[in-house]
Amino acid sequence: MPGLTSATGVLGFLSEEELELKVFALECLNSDIETVWTEVADSVGQIEALYEDETFPQRQLAALVLAKVYYHLQEYNESMTFALEAGDLFKLDKQGEFEETIISKCIDTYINLSATRHAAPQEKSRDTALPTLATSFAASANDGNTAAALASPTTPFSQSTLPSKSLLSRTSTNAVEPVVQEGRVGSTIIPDRLKQAALEQVIERLFEGCLQEGRYRQVVGIAVEARNLEVLRRVIKRASEDEKNSNGKQAEGAAGPTEELMEYVLDICMSIVQERGLRTEILRLILDLLSDIPTPDYFSIAKCVVYLNQDDEASTMLKKLVSYDDQNSTAIAFQIAFDLYDNGTQEFLAKVIQSLPVKSEPTPQENENAAETDQLLGELDDGAVAPAPVEDDISDKHHEVFDRIRKILNGSETIKLNLEFLYRNNHTDLSILNKVKDSLEGRNSIFHTAVTFCNAFMNQGTTNDKFFRDNLEWLGKAVNWSKFSATAALGVIHRGNLTQSRKLLEPYLPKRNNIGGSIYSQGGALYAYGLIYANHGAQALDYLKEQFSEAQGEIIQHGGALGLGIAGMATGSQEIYGNLREVLYQDSALNGEAVGLSMGLIMLGTGNITALEEMITYAHETEHEKAVRGLAVGMALIMYGRQEGADELIEGLLNDPDPTLRYGGIMTVALAYCGTGSNKAVRKLLHVAVSDVNDDVRRIAVMSLGFILFRKPGSVPRMVELLSESYNPHVRYGAAMALGISCAGTGLDEAIDLLEPMIKDPTDFVRQGALISLAMIMVQQNEAMNPKVESIRKTLKRIVGDRHEDAMTKFGSALALGIIDAGGRNCTIGLQTQTGNLNMAGIVGMAVFVQYWYWFPFTHFLSLSFTPTSMIGLDHDLDIPSFKFHSATRPSLFDYPPEQEVKADEAPTLIATAVLSTTAQAKRRAQKKERAQRRESMDIDQTPTTPKISAPAAGDKMDVDDENKDKEDKVDDKKEGADGEKETSAEIARKKLEKEKVGYEIENMSRVLPAQLKYTTFPTGRYRPVKKPTGGVILLIDTQPGEEKVLIEEKLKKATTEKAAAPMTLEDMRNESINLQRQNFADGMVFGSGAAAAAGVLTAVDEDEEGGEEAECPKDFEYFSDGEEEF
Repeated sequence: MPGLTSATGVLGFLSEEELELKVFALECLNSDIETVWTEVADSVGQIEALYEDETFPQRQLAALVLAKVYYHLQEYNESMTFALEAGDLFKLDKQGEFEETIISKCIDTYINLSATRHAAPQEKSRDTALPTLATSFAASANDGNTAAALASPTTPFSQSTLPSKSLLSRTSTNAVEPVVQEGRVGSTIIPDRLKQAALEQVIERLFEGCLQEGRYRQVVGIAVEARNLEVLRRVIKRASEDEKNSNGKQAEGAAGPTEELMEYVLDICMSIVQERGLRTEILRLILDLLSDIPTPDYFSIAKCVVYLNQDDEASTMLKKLVSYDDQNSTAIAFQIAFDLYDNGTQEFLAKVIQSLPVKSEPTPQENENAAETDQLLGELDDGAVAPAPVEDDISDKHHEVFDRIRKILNGSETIKLNLEFLYRNNHTDLSILNKVKDSLEGRNSIFHTAVTFCNAFMNQGTTNDKFFRDNLEWLGKAVNWSKFSATAALGVIHRGNLTQSRKLLEPYLPKRNNIGGSIYSQGGALYAYGLIYANHGAQALDYLKEQFSEAQGEIIQHGGALGLGIAGMATGSQEIYGNLREVLYQDSALNGEAVGLSMGLIMLGTGNITALEEMITYAHETEHEKAVRGLAVGMALIMYGRQEGADELIEGLLNDPDPTLRYGGIMTVALAYCGTGSNKAVRKLLHVAVSDVNDDVRRIAVMSLGFILFRKPGSVPRMVELLSESYNPHVRYGAAMALGISCAGTGLDEAIDLLEPMIKDPTDFVRQGALISLAMIMVQQNEAMNPKVESIRKTLKRIVGDRHEDAMTKFGSALALGIIDAGGRNCTIGLQTQTGNLNMAGIVGMAVFVQYWYWFPFTHFLSLSFTPTSMIGLDHDLDIPSFKFHSATRPSLFDYPPEQEVKADEAPTLIATAVLSTTAQAKRRAQKKERAQRRESMDIDQTPTTPKISAPAAGDKMDVDDENKDKEDKVDDKKEGADGEKETSAEIARKKLEKEKVGYEIENMSRVLPAQLKYTTFPTGRYRPVKKPTGGVILLIDTQPGEEKVLIEEKLKKATTEKAAAPMTLEDMRNESINLQRQNFADGMVFGSGAAAAAGVLTAVDEDEEGGEEAECPKDFEYFSDGEEEF
């Protein structure tokens, strides 16, 4: 039947009394509505009358025609309403713009309704679960402020009514109640109950179609966005049932639909879902369902239990795996233990350790000692953790496995492996370090400190302190706080060297009966001791607590507080917190900053309301700005990762008149929402960045964008592009640091393009921030990965050696040279772990590092963010087997950058002797006269056939020929040399060509960059990994356990640390150091001898010298606005 060209005749049938004619008219209009809808639009009333007539048999057909007409009129809400009434006539599987548009509208409406329905109970439960701060902050939440906030751009998080860009981050408000009648939310019509039922039927039909076709992810996405966990549960169960039914058909080795679906749900839950409450509910659901899956993914379970802080589930899973008593299960248990250590806090790990069974001992005294040892590992809440259960029905073999799991969980194995990796693969270029030292005057404290930090970062974790041993005279120029930082640098260099830490620092640590020595080196030693045990302080906390309690001097207390905070990070120890609080109440400006910060480190992420109230109260009472700043950052650390739970504290701090506390409020936003990409947090930061009256607050607000968005680094350059051109230098500095924090280790071109012009900024500290950020972005980048890295390295070296450059810019350049080669060129800056979770220690280290603006010793905290980029394979005995894995790239793509070429002193170039024109003319006249006399004296003509010399030609061009002869000799020499060089170059090129074949083998315990992981595979052989390699420690399954295995020799075991003697006089100390230096040069490099040699210099008491240079006071910066001229 041909299509209609006009609907006039057909529309006339709608007025007929016969039902058949009306139905015929609707059918014709339905089939050709795309061409005649303009005419039908005038008769919508007639069609609606037919739809409302309950006696009309084709009401659904009338509804479908109305839906299409309203669709063409772009009235999509009305179109959706009538499409729902069309029932089965609305074909969901039909391909067309109308169907796709209405289905999308139905899904959006369903998501809005479901999210509104499920959000209210979550909000209510969250409010009752979180205690409130009983402080003056409550006064700011009255009705008047709330009413004003609804129209204000500074709306509090908990009261925000602004729609979000993402439904997943939309903040629910109590003003929205379940709707039972037709209404409107935003631009979406909320249908009545009958229409809601029709909507749910359509959605169910969509879901069923997707499930039958195996498109589970689409249903999961809708369920998560709609907050409908029942649908999510049903989808996962359906996938599991389908997997069971298709077991015989599934290809061997292929991942099942359930496993893929679980990975997808975990991925969107951890990376897309922004609300902590919804994420927790989803993870709990996943954890409940994993037990029903035929082959549970234990690594997914481990991810869930860490986030949910369910230590009992973790210990139960480990016990279950060990009970299987096979190599595969044991390897999985070890791998999970490594993952738990990488992602869990000390408090969580200690509880898991305590719940693992221990072997019963025959002697009661030995049992008591064992319990004390295990209690030392816990060190929680003043011994509140119950002792480990003693089980006699477990075999000795299982007890041995549990002992190894304990070693993994307390960090001993990971730290030992990382230390070995950094030690054996150290590629530190000492020539760069020496150039920095030679370019910066050591008597100036800011330059001396800069070289110290550069050395510490370059050699972080490598235990290579050779630079100190080789430069004792330079080290002796350190005074006061420079000496404090230099001593603390030993902790960065020897980070993780747990077995030798006391021997290394023995000459520096404070002693009870030893009066004398530098208090700065003693305080720095306690700081260094904490850095060695960073986030692994179970064995060091007792000693640090004792030293901190006995310390009398403020400087020693300062170092002790920092060491306690780093070593006891996230332990939640009330005892340590109480000791710090007592020192805080002594109202010392010097100690206040360190103690306030350490209180936050101890309570990291706990959200302890009592601690917050005490810190807020004291911050309002004290007059010391340094103490207030330390407390402000400490409060932000307590709210680490709390998200919505920190909103009340954030609003209270941001409304405070003290700019230092507002600074702490911004830091709380950064740490509470770190890595979430939260839209409301970004909006808050951007508003403060352009509205606050204090430069410090504006600077940290822009900088905090990097913490929120480091999982989406590509979005940050676009966001801060305008801010990087602000008239305010503090905002420009914040933009530079935000780029460095978020894009660290990525080599992102967009970020580099923004930072390169900032190197020439008129303000010195903006240039400093740009240099540091460039180094963060370019860490572990070579010319093959990013061609700009070579020019950036040259720029850093040039600025360090430029005598006309400002001190602050040189300081930033020195730091940048250390950062870009961090950890012997084997570390990157990692704010998230290899498994994708937040790297707590790395984020905290970065957050405290940016406080170097106020206090240089905080710079050492950046070492907590350095993550080794290693691939370390272990077998089920935790041995390091010798094997190779394959990288499907060219070796130069991910190779180490070339070391700097040291230019030798070149001999002066000889200058050719100048010949005057008069001399040449005299020579020619003499030669001409001689030839004429020779011709006159000849009696016989010379036979012209055999001339030996062409005298006339030679006479005219003698000088030229001599010159040409010399040139020809030189050219011949050059050609001979060039031939040799060509042979050498050809040989090098040939070797390089052979080396540059695509694909090469990498030895176990080698450097593997994060970008290289996707090209890395394990070849078929004796060993295969228990999971997809993600870098770090990988457990291997030995397919040939009966054969003898070849292990990699650990080089670190051969090294020994010498304990330095501490002479009494400065002259004796220096003589002792020089003798030790000569001995080490004679015997070869001795592990740790740099620390021993430096002890004599750093422990000396500072004496005022006449004519000694002091650090230059930084000059006041000047603002330059567009159009303003400098006079």
